[in-house]
Amino acid sequence: MSDQSSALAGAGTPSFANSSAASAAENFVQIVDVVKKFGETAAVKNVNLSVKKGELFALLGSSGCGKSTLLRMLAGLETATSGKILIDGEDLAQMPPYRRPVNMMFQSYALFPHMTVESNVAFGLKQEGVPKAELKERVQTALELVQMGRFAKRKPHQLSGGQQQRVALARSLVKRPKLLLLDEPMSALDKQIRQRTQIELVNILDRVGVTCIMVTHDQEEAMTMASRLAVMSEGQIVQLGTPHEVYEFPNTRFSAEFIGSTNLFDGHVVEDEPDHVFVETTDLSTRLYVNHGITGPLGMPVTISVRPERIALTRKPPEGAFNWGRGTISNVAYMGGYSLYHVKLDSGKTVIANVSSLALTEIDSPSWGDEIYVRWSASAGVVLTA
Repeated sequence: MSDQSSALAGAGTPSFANSSAASAAENFVQIVDVVKKFGETAAVKNVNLSVKKGELFALLGSSGCGKSTLLRMLAGLETATSGKILIDGEDLAQMPPYRRPVNMMFQSYALFPHMTVESNVAFGLKQEGVPKAELKERVQTALELVQMGRFAKRKPHQLSGGQQQRVALARSLVKRPKLLLLDEPMSALDKQIRQRTQIELVNILDRVGVTCIMVTHDQEEAMTMASRLAVMSEGQIVQLGTPHEVYEFPNTRFSAEFIGSTNLFDGHVVEDEPDHVFVETTDLSTRLYVNHGITGPLGMPVTISVRPERIALTRKPPEGAFNWGRGTISNVAYMGGYSLYHVKLDSGKTVIANVSSLALTEIDSPSWGDEIYVRWSASAGVVLTA
């Protein structure tokens, strides 16, 4: 950790080589059986979640799923109807927002337009009565950390959106919170700036070592920035894991469709062995084959999820009696390094294939109306039972 980061992070806590300390680090933020009701409507339903110390964790979901309500309860802007919220072992239930070791960065940034950059960053410390010399040092350290020191005398209207976001981040970090909350942190930025800023923000938070929970509806943002994420729907967490785990191994139809895009084939199990499963579907003239077994009776309805990048196109009928179908190209979207092909199968179902520019040259770049075959390997499909 750099000198700037050390100064911003404060003195820190001693390290104890025992299971108790390890457990505390693993469960730095604990949300236990939390429920939040607005009248008779439950916005958050029995949520349980642990966030590690120093982790950047994302709550991901569509509007109204409960993610922002959960964030506001952590900040103290909403009170849980039932359940517990703990930070570093301390129960926040009776603690007002201004006393919590938490700082929240809003999507609007909420900078004071009449104040300079350094005055905006210093505002919270002044309210706390921090001595002048310490205040100056901490503000300068925070601004240098986010590379905004040379803009200290400017007003917010003289800054770009990305620069304003950095000032808002410095203002949040200067108070040395145990937990930083980010509410849709990139929503005010255009796409090109957003992609660059995502990496910069992750690097800054990593250097400081602050624990961070962010809320976003942007799956790309969550997967780029977070070390772990929770997918929320209707007030509940439906899947929890690393971006790789959630994308490659969705546990529900909702997760499969919400994280990235996918092709879903509905059918029923006709053969289930420890090393494979066969699924009969009306979407294909062949069976679906996945190279692992599942637990369930024959005839059980299931859905097979196959990501577009796992689907290959070929001009000739594939070999074998499973995982392929014939169709006609109904649409092509050129995306630069790859193209998205929409293939309407003989059954009427449309399959989307993500095909690299290199692979296209090998099949003579098919176009609208061409007959084509789609195929995928036995390891490409994920069996969904919910």
